Amino acid sequence: MTAHVPDPAPTPASDAVGPPRRSVGNRLASLAAGSVVRVILVVIGVLWLLPTAGLLVSSFRDPRDIASTGWWEALTDPGQWTWSNYDSLLGNDTFTGSVWTTVAITVPATVLVIALAALAAYAFAWLDFPGRDWIFLVVVGLLVVPVQIALIPVARLFNTLGIFETTLGVVLFHSAFGLPFGIFLLRNFFSEIPRELLEAARLDGAGELRLFFKVVLPLGGPAIAALAIFQFMWVWNDMLVALIFADSGSPPMTLALQQEMRQFGSNFDVLAPGAFLTMLIPLAIFFAFQKQFVSGVMAGAVK
Repeated sequence: MTAHVPDPAPTPASDAVGPPRRSVGNRLASLAAGSVVRVILVVIGVLWLLPTAGLLVSSFRDPRDIASTGWWEALTDPGQWTWSNYDSLLGNDTFTGSVWTTVAITVPATVLVIALAALAAYAFAWLDFPGRDWIFLVVVGLLVVPVQIALIPVARLFNTLGIFETTLGVVLFHSAFGLPFGIFLLRNFFSEIPRELLEAARLDGAGELRLFFKVVLPLGGPAIAALAIFQFMWVWNDMLVALIFADSGSPPMTLALQQEMRQFGSNFDVLAPGAFLTMLIPLAIFFAFQKQFVSGVMAGAVK
């Protein structure tokens, strides 16, 4: 005769496993805390953008108004707005030529760093060769070398090679100092690619070059976009290297604006529109690749 086993007692609803119920007061406190954080972030963002807004408004004001009143007064006085500052700046052949000089320096310096850094990062991440880790440590150590320490030696070298005060010299200098960071960023990103994916491609007969161009580069798009934004902004906004190595007859924009400064005047009518025009292209590139920039920086930083 089989003994009857009683059914287990039903579990009360209050004892069921699940997230604890939050009280109304707890929910209101969390909502208030989140609102406070949002308000603080908005205030910080507004304060951060105030100088840019002031620069934009000042670029459309007459020099006499800039010297006599604050830029915020133009918001309530439409009569202070004028295009004359931009007309005089864009009519200056030195400044318009400096725009093309800046592009001729920035684009090659960015492309060269991306190409060389990607190849070196792939080698450090997936190729075995003697001294690989030690060489990578040397590359990482170069990140702390300041630009100023190399100005005089490189100037002498460029003078010997005949490329001092040339666009080529500026491009090579920016490329050399941009490579350590580029290799570091891309190597950390490439090393996170699953090894099984690369091994499968090798079993299918893919060589190292084909593996690099067909597998690694497409997967490394976010990190490459982040590196491109960093390098582009550093070179575009540079003045120190341009002041020493660029041709004074065809300077980049930062140096051209410095040359437009009058001796005994603040010259806001030139600096304000020139500085704002200098900001436009980097801002456009940043917002165009913002998503890739954030994902690339986060993936390259966590390793």
